[in-house]
Amino acid sequence: MTHKERILAALNREPVDLLPCQDTLWGETRAKYIEEGKLGSDEDVIAHFDTSIRSGGWLNSLADLEFEEQVIEETEETKLVLNGNGATLRWWKTHSGTPEHVDFEVKERAAWEAKIKPHLLEVDRRRIPVEGYREQKRLAAEQNRAFCWSGVAPFEQMHPVCGHEYMLMGMALDPAWVKDMVQTYADMTIMHQEALFEEEGAPDFVWFYEDMGFKDKPFMSPAMYEDIVQPGHAKLFDYAHSKGCKVVVHSCGFVEPLVPGLVEAGMDCLQAMEVKAGMDMPRIAEQFADRIAFCGNIDIRIIASNDRAKIDEELNRKIIPVLKAGTGYILHSDHSIPPDVEHDTLQYVFDHGRRITERI
Repeated sequence: MTHKERILAALNREPVDLLPCQDTLWGETRAKYIEEGKLGSDEDVIAHFDTSIRSGGWLNSLADLEFEEQVIEETEETKLVLNGNGATLRWWKTHSGTPEHVDFEVKERAAWEAKIKPHLLEVDRRRIPVEGYREQKRLAAEQNRAFCWSGVAPFEQMHPVCGHEYMLMGMALDPAWVKDMVQTYADMTIMHQEALFEEEGAPDFVWFYEDMGFKDKPFMSPAMYEDIVQPGHAKLFDYAHSKGCKVVVHSCGFVEPLVPGLVEAGMDCLQAMEVKAGMDMPRIAEQFADRIAFCGNIDIRIIASNDRAKIDEELNRKIIPVLKAGTGYILHSDHSIPPDVEHDTLQYVFDHGRRITERI
């Protein structure tokens, strides 16, 4: 089977000869591998590790594309920036990471309607990375890898505008406002996907990033998810299905209580399943293996131990029960690859892990 055939089979919960695989290096990890001579400075990581997926199409969801970022304060380590969402964020200059949320101009419905929504109602081609999508799609076809459109969905588009606190307070105090944000971002995403797919062709599947949880809890109750966010997800997932594409949903944090709603919305594969947040793939598969495939849940802390015996134990404990349950699986860590993962360890995870089908 080719990489593409394995990915599509896994998403359809069908048998494969070898597991498809995918992961992402932190910038610091790539730099380390290059410095060690393990990776060429211009070498393609996907080809180097022979992984299964290429992706493209990430839309620019920033509201005001005309706004020039303003640096409010700068130190040796951080930079405080006001951006086109009216958000003031403190970014690290020394390493990758999530910025500190300092302030937001949008804290309620009126500011959303005045400052943000008008920018999102029509197609703006500046949001669409056409050339990158075209090139990754071409390379995927040339190399027999699967190609996906990847990008964020409404939860990840809303909080950069108003912050998690105001967004979640809005869910409780003015749910109609947050519902409007969800629907506006879903419509904005679909109209830009339509423009892109009409010109360049549809992908093999789509991959939405939607971090809806933290340790041991999701950001919202299942009832709030189903009432406020799920309708936007259903609209996005239905559009993807209309183009013949399966839907992968990434979420960091503990989102197990939201999985029934995500499945009802049309999710075909759950990705990430962060172990340190409380997610356990075999447990979730007991309930949903007949409806969705899985990707991830291999504890990055165990991979980063660089202890191959522990890695083998983790791979076997997580993957074998899921495959025996009759669903599909894509080999992936439960997050991404930090620099304490040695190059040869990651190569071992891919090479040894994908052959787990031979041990069932």
